[in-house]
Amino acid sequence: MRRLDDREFVKEQYESEENLALRKTIYDSSEGPDAREVAFETIAEARPGRVLEVGGGEGELAERIVGELGAELVGIDQSDRMVEIQRSKGIDARVGTVEELPFADGEFDLAVAAWMLYHVPDPHRAIAELARVLRPGGRLVAVTNGYDHLGELWDLMRRDRAYRREIFGRETGEEWLLRSFARVERRDADGWVTLDEAAVRRYVSSWSDLGSVRDVPSVPEPLRVRRICSVFAAETAS
Repeated sequence: MRRLDDREFVKEQYESEENLALRKTIYDSSEGPDAREVAFETIAEARPGRVLEVGGGEGELAERIVGELGAELVGIDQSDRMVEIQRSKGIDARVGTVEELPFADGEFDLAVAAWMLYHVPDPHRAIAELARVLRPGGRLVAVTNGYDHLGELWDLMRRDRAYRREIFGRETGEEWLLRSFARVERRDADGWVTLDEAAVRRYVSSWSDLGSVRDVPSVPEPLRVRRICSVFAAETAS
């Protein structure tokens, strides 16, 4: 089994937008608070002027930050394709990694790392880098999932998810962030998604960590799956 923080696995998963688009479809039936909205509100309340987003994917959040908040934004992503998509939307996007940010100390008011720090092989270095490029009193908004996120789907596929306790998630986030930040607040946005067999197959086809589509068992009744998300607001010392 390949881990979420395996660099080659992540590279393969995000070398095009197709897999990401397939995974997003399962949230069409989502119940409960929208973690994306919680994240945006956590960004907006800081009233940032200059923002760094790392691992921004197709740039939906970046578009909102620029369009609705009027902030200046720079995006960093390790995927050439994701950078290409962001640039097509007018975003100042550049290829790079969060562990080695090409910016001076204190360049940004706010940084965003949404659903990506669990993909980073060295999350402690990444967090330290994000803290470094923020001004005194700057904010990092980091979005992640909990250990049991989509747990019913993992159980259906009989996959071991024990390693999730070793990556950046709800359970580890506060402790790890406090190594580089002065204050950390966690805001949870949990809910449910309901999946039929077709939706299960779409998700598995997009995420080889779960196995192969041919291993998907029959799903005669809709499968209710927990959605466990947290938004961390971490601030540097003033």
